[in-house]
Amino acid sequence: MSNFERYLTVWVFLCIIVGIALGHLMPGIFHAVGAAEIAKVNIPVAILIWLMIIPMLPKIDFGSLSKVGRYWRGIGVTLFINWAVKPFSMALLGWLFIGWLFRPFLPATQIDSYIAGLIILAAAPCTAMVFVWSNLTKGEPHFTLSQVALNDAIMIVAFAPIVGLLLGLSAITVPWDTLMISVALYILIPVAIAQILRRSFLSSGRTAVFETLMAKLQPLSLVALLATLVLLFGFQGEQIIAQPTIIALLAVPILIQVYFNSGLAYILNRISGEQHCVAGPSALIGASNFFELAVAAAISLFGFQSGAALATVVGVLIEVPVMLSVVWIVNHSKAWYERGPSVSRNTSTEEP
Repeated sequence: MSNFERYLTVWVFLCIIVGIALGHLMPGIFHAVGAAEIAKVNIPVAILIWLMIIPMLPKIDFGSLSKVGRYWRGIGVTLFINWAVKPFSMALLGWLFIGWLFRPFLPATQIDSYIAGLIILAAAPCTAMVFVWSNLTKGEPHFTLSQVALNDAIMIVAFAPIVGLLLGLSAITVPWDTLMISVALYILIPVAIAQILRRSFLSSGRTAVFETLMAKLQPLSLVALLATLVLLFGFQGEQIIAQPTIIALLAVPILIQVYFNSGLAYILNRISGEQHCVAGPSALIGASNFFELAVAAAISLFGFQSGAALATVVGVLIEVPVMLSVVWIVNHSKAWYERGPSVSRNTSTEEP
């Protein structure tokens, strides 16, 4: 993990300050950006989102899907957590905390929007940063690659139905046309572009050039994310200043779902007998969120000034410190994990 990535929370806090200040000093610029739409797609944001997402997707090798059978227990646990538990547990936590316990302390007109943002945040598993988390836990790299490729393949077809279902159950109007445009614009097209880029380099034997290019593009992804956050907080600033506890309250269900889902994945892997080098990344993939996609979808569906957009940004704010704490727990519980009666201690890896 680079220093830039390690201090992501610091940069996000700075973007909050800069965005709020600029939104107060130059509101006209932000209104002009917000109005730059074609077919309900904000063009400046679409450009920033592509700059966020595309640099991380060429790392995904869909050819690794042929190897998922090697780690069937870890794959099964992670798929169960990612697609059958995490979105629904987040919806439940959103209804409990935002819709009930914290309702008196939040703007009444934004309650449903906050819940929608939490649902969107949990509906897609993380893609890029999990490689960092896996490496920090000495995770099995082939498992991590296979799992991420499988999740991305599922996300193409499952993201919109899951979001639509949970928003509908929450009595939130689902703009299906905008949701499908978001899936095409921020999942299908970036995946296609990234895979074309990947194959054009690797098929011609330019592996070293490809790896150098990926290393250079990675900071661009984070810079685009931070620029998007400045825009978001330029619109959200007045609301945050009026009620500064909003961010802390939104963080509560996110924190609970991260620790709940990572803990559940870790324990299920231990019960199944999966080795620790697979259980670690499985727990981290099960807990983390594809926050770049979540931010893009929330803005497209509900707008810059929505509670949904703010809720997804809180996920960005706490991602790095929270996931590093999960890494610490995984690393320091290895001895306990391997005392499980059916746990394999074989940590060897196979060549792809």
